[in-house]
Amino acid sequence: MSQPRATQADAGRQGREFVNALERGLAVLATFGRGRERMTLSHVAQMTGLSRGTARRLLLTLSELNYVASDGKLFWLTPKVLHLGQGYLASFGRGEVATAIIKGVSEKLGESCSMAVLDGPDIVYVARVETQRVFSSRIDIGTRLPAHCSSLGRVLLAGLGEADLETWMARHPLHAWTEKTLVDPEKFRARIHEVRRLRYAIIDGELEVGSRSIAVPVLDRSDRTCAALNIGTSSARASLELMRRRFLPVLREAAQQIGSAIEGW
Repeated sequence: MSQPRATQADAGRQGREFVNALERGLAVLATFGRGRERMTLSHVAQMTGLSRGTARRLLLTLSELNYVASDGKLFWLTPKVLHLGQGYLASFGRGEVATAIIKGVSEKLGESCSMAVLDGPDIVYVARVETQRVFSSRIDIGTRLPAHCSSLGRVLLAGLGEADLETWMARHPLHAWTEKTLVDPEKFRARIHEVRRLRYAIIDGELEVGSRSIAVPVLDRSDRTCAALNIGTSSARASLELMRRRFLPVLREAAQQIGSAIEGW
């Protein structure tokens, strides 16, 4: 997935209080990810749009602060970067509480259960409990998936106001991941309105052939969608009718519990 270039920042937000060096340092950290676990200086410079000299100074500073390690040729993140996300993850029912609820859902239904938030064109997983199967889905906390063709994403998009939804659609084209992916803007908009009315979303093969998922919103004290909770399965293990009849009530109860946990802190 492409990364934002530090040199293409919106000039309108770069007032006197804006610290460009901080933006560039964060852009360097953001370049590392799956498939980019270890990178050369040249690769980091290319990914961020920074000069080699600037990228080198930022990497060495991050290395001095122990956020990045290097063998002299390659650079990689250290476990210290996990501290940057702990406070955010803890906000979701203090982290441990939400994870315990999600684990209960997974054990009760025998399927993987996840929670995610919206970030630009993607959803980002903030909690997940995966069932033990022969093949792992390779979805971890921090994994990003396209919002438009995931059940979590559609619930999160349904939680936006109309103006915000239109802005999101204007900025993020609907790409096809499978032959079933909904990419027509008018039909997609109608589907989001349906999800908003029903307060749940089902995806059947739009992100991956043979996979299905159902998601519900997690609401904060103002009744706004702050996250989404889902169950992922396959067409071989669960019918759409079963997902609505058995999975949906369990998910809704869990989402309410997580929302109450968030409100209680």
